[in-house]
Amino acid sequence: MKRLSILVSALLPLAAAFPVLAEDDGNAAICAEAEERYVSIFGSSSADAEGVTVVKMYKYNFCPAAVTVPVGTTVRWVNVDKRTSHSVLSPAAGMPESDRAFPEESVEFTFLTAGSQEYLCGPHWETQQMIGMVTVTEE
Repeated sequence: MKRLSILVSALLPLAAAFPVLAEDDGNAAICAEAEERYVSIFGSSSADAEGVTVVKMYKYNFCPAAVTVPVGTTVRWVNVDKRTSHSVLSPAAGMPESDRAFPEESVEFTFLTAGSQEYLCGPHWETQQMIGMVTVTEE
C-alpha cells in the first residue's frame, strides 16, 4: 500500500499538466480549422497574403496567438468565424478598438514601435480570454 501511495504522489504533478497539454492540442486543432476556413473563403493559404501578417479570429481564439514581426509590419486580423463578430484593440500599441469585423471581414494595424504588445478582442477578451501578443522587432 505504501508503494501505491508513493506512486500516486509521484504522478499527481503529471496529472495536473495534462489539462495544459490538452488545451494546447485544442488550440492547435482550432487554429488548423481556422486555416481551413481561411483557405475555403479566400482560396489560398494565409501565409500567401502579400505585405501583411495574417492572424485569424476563430472560435474565440487568435490564430496564431502570438506573432513576431519587424517594425513597420501590418497585421491583418481576419474573422473566419461563421456567425460571431470580433474587434481588435491594443492600448499599448496605441491602437484604439476597431469596428466589429463580421465573418469574412478584416481589421488591419501597422506596428511602428518595437516591443511586445498585447492585443485583445473587445467583446471577448474577458469572458473568452481572447487575447494575443505581437512582438515587434527592430529590422
